[in-house]
Amino acid sequence: MAFGVPLVLALLLLLNGLGEALSCQLPHDWRPQTESCRAELAEIIVFAKVLAVYKDSYSVYNYLPWQDNTDLFFSAEIELLCDQAWGSMLEVPAGSRFNVTGLGYFPCQSYTVMEGNTYYFFLRMDENYNIVPHGVNFQDPIFPDSPENQRMFSSLFQFANCSSGTLAQAYTPDWEAQEDSRLLCSTVQKALLEEEEHVKTLLKKVRVLEKANNHLKNKVRKMKSLLRQAKKESKQEALLLKKQQQQQKVKDKAAASHPKVLLNKPMKKLNNNNKLKK
Repeated sequence: MAFGVPLVLALLLLLNGLGEALSCQLPHDWRPQTESCRAELAEIIVFAKVLAVYKDSYSVYNYLPWQDNTDLFFSAEIELLCDQAWGSMLEVPAGSRFNVTGLGYFPCQSYTVMEGNTYYFFLRMDENYNIVPHGVNFQDPIFPDSPENQRMFSSLFQFANCSSGTLAQAYTPDWEAQEDSRLLCSTVQKALLEEEEHVKTLLKKVRVLEKANNHLKNKVRKMKSLLRQAKKESKQEALLLKKQQQQQKVKDKAAASHPKVLLNKPMKKLNNNNKLKK
């Protein structure tokens, strides 16, 4: 079965538009944030073990157009090993088990875990009291239990409400005083972003002024070119006028001497006639 060229072009345009619609669309002023900055904005931070993973059907969190493929979405049952020392919205005892939904593959990020592994989670509670990943700043909220991540989270804050045998930074009262005196990274980053926007505004003004300056330079360049052309033409006209004046002087001299020649000739003829009469 053959397809006409217009139909093929229409299908290509449709697929291209669909690809753009399904691609990740971040805000125009998006900037990546460090884990420490995002940790300050996360509602819940826990250290937990994944006990089981379950496939999910389409839900409000699984909003991709290909929701019929349920392999892309899942939830996980996790066991709480440690909770953050203070500020957490999750008030459950150590060893509690609960489900985290909204996991899977999405346009801007992928929330994935493996059964039996332990992770640091940024979580939040939605309006229906479901626990879902808190992808602060559209970045990954799930961190594997690695020495590097252990050092990072131990330097950021302390954990409390830990299960026995869990190795985590223990909470001490001195830490809270130290935390209160620490300058919030999110506040500093906000100030930096505002300064960056201010710089962008100034750069736009500079570009406008540079454009106006270039326009004036081009105008001055044209005026200078016209002035040089006018001077050149004026010089040529002066030379031409001088040449014409010289030519006119020559003509005037020639015209002034020509009548004398004509007057002298008749006088000679008259003299010759007188001699003949004598």
